[in-house]
Amino acid sequence: MNRLVEEWIYKAKGDYHSAFREYRERNNPNYDSAGFHAQQCAEKYSKAILQVHDERFSRIHDLLALPDSCIIYEPELED
Repeated sequence: MNRLVEEWIYKAKGDYHSAFREYRERNNPNYDSAGFHAQQCAEKYSKAILQVHDERFSRIHDLLALPDSCIIYEPELED
């Protein structure tokens, strides 16, 4: 795995943990923040998949377009 893929995965894991922490907060949850970090997590994992396959991608944040690009390489994502 190359350095860029590792960076995308590292950042995606950080977003996952932030989203989960906010979602599980009992006293003062920030669901907007949880949603934001969940979106960022999905985006970064999608970009990691594309990076693994040396697929170029633009600086987009569209969670409809990114997974569509990933399905070519990871067909199970369609489910």
